[in-house]
Amino acid sequence: MITLLDYGAGNVRSVINAIEKLGETVRVAASDRDIVDAEKLVFPGVGSFGSMMTILHEKRFVEPLLTYLGSGRPFLGICVGMQALFEGSEESPGIKGLGVLPGRVQRFTVDLSVPHIGWNGIRVQQPTHLFDGLDGDEKLYFVHSYHAVADDPLTVLTLTDYGYPFVSAVQKGNILGTQFHPEKSGATGLKLLENFIREERRISIPGKCPEQTRLAKRIIACLDVRANDQGDLVVTKGDQYDVRESGDVRNLGKPVELAGRYFEEGADEVTFLNITGFRDFPLADMPMIQVLKETSKNVFVPLTIGGGIRDFTDKNGRSYTALEVADEYFRSGADKISIGSDAVLIVEEYLKSGKKSGKSAIEQISFVYGNQAVVISIDPRRAYVESPDATSQPTVKTDIPGPNGERYCWFQCTIKGGREGRDVDAVTLARSCEELGAGEILLNCIDRDGTNQGFDIELINAVKTAVTIPVIASSGAGCEAHFAEVFQKTDAESALAAGIFHRREVPIMAVKNYLKDKVEVRL
Repeated sequence: MITLLDYGAGNVRSVINAIEKLGETVRVAASDRDIVDAEKLVFPGVGSFGSMMTILHEKRFVEPLLTYLGSGRPFLGICVGMQALFEGSEESPGIKGLGVLPGRVQRFTVDLSVPHIGWNGIRVQQPTHLFDGLDGDEKLYFVHSYHAVADDPLTVLTLTDYGYPFVSAVQKGNILGTQFHPEKSGATGLKLLENFIREERRISIPGKCPEQTRLAKRIIACLDVRANDQGDLVVTKGDQYDVRESGDVRNLGKPVELAGRYFEEGADEVTFLNITGFRDFPLADMPMIQVLKETSKNVFVPLTIGGGIRDFTDKNGRSYTALEVADEYFRSGADKISIGSDAVLIVEEYLKSGKKSGKSAIEQISFVYGNQAVVISIDPRRAYVESPDATSQPTVKTDIPGPNGERYCWFQCTIKGGREGRDVDAVTLARSCEELGAGEILLNCIDRDGTNQGFDIELINAVKTAVTIPVIASSGAGCEAHFAEVFQKTDAESALAAGIFHRREVPIMAVKNYLKDKVEVRL
């Protein structure tokens, strides 16, 4: 029996699913007595340090948790659950941590994108049973803006490099903590969880630990999901956002089955974009809720869900906030949510007032779950002009002339699936969303969607140089070389594709094998 401390924030379903996949039973701690009486305790922390500690105090979980930690029984803290073991965090000044380990938590100070998102390695510093059966050169999934600084080097279990070395796992007796997410680290993560659960493992240091770790470029599989004319949810793909062919919605398969296939084929993440209008559904009956629940049972890489993350009122007259919608998605298995058209409208209001309201979906969700949980999906198209003076929008000089030979363009944001252009450009939108609390940009391109002509390098560079958060390049991939091009000509951290993976024109592992001698990838 494994007891899981769920204080009410974030995606704990994936942790439960991963442990149950290993044949164990999970009991969610509902009281202080459940914590004190646990045989083995897992604490997956999500969101901000201050919010987590405040909720722990409100639920009166702190004292029983300290009692358990002093008992010598096995404990595993994940992400912010590991950070809680320290004395405090600069993310939340004045709020004390559990203080079990000496040291504090600080924000990354690097000339790299923050949050640190993706698959990175570990350098094991002391013998442990946690990594028994691993080679030592595996990559695990990270998503965080803050990291622990341990005062006692004897508590440092692993280090990881991101601009500089940081503590990525700790160990003190039977107290273990990982900054990475084993439940989102595929087969490697499941092996690690099994080692924690079973305990009768060999204590050692894996033999292939790297001298320095490197963050891998991510290959993300995207599934556009919508209802067909018969009302069934299917995976589809558009040609410049047109998903119909001969009058019918293109049907490329069932979402749960395809997501499982992509996990097996080596996808680093899976993104669902819900392009079905579902405003009449009660929240509990949203079609994607069940898709997420079923997918997270067997897919142990990060899941992102986009579509419908907004305030709405259902057919029964019940109103929901965007935060409530996001809550339900997170509880159903999502790790990140993606906001599209509504982000444009939010930014338009932000640019008018020049002030943060604190009430937008971006601000509310990032406050509760952390900025790493909020992805902004941007759908721009090129708007050509004769010269920069012809528009008030920021322009780029382009090597791809317009229809009348124009040498300048700006990237106009659209809403409603590309059907409506707005008077705001992609660069301004991305920068504003970062200021409002977003942690990642999913950068689509209407001009390249479904064309197999490659990514829009000029667009990606324009946005990437304007923000300090990670950027996912999307739209236009048609072959392995297009992935190499986007990673070699831009600083994008990841690349997303849909159609070529759905139709098996280019398998995911073929892309990774093609890239392995060109950029760092997870194989």
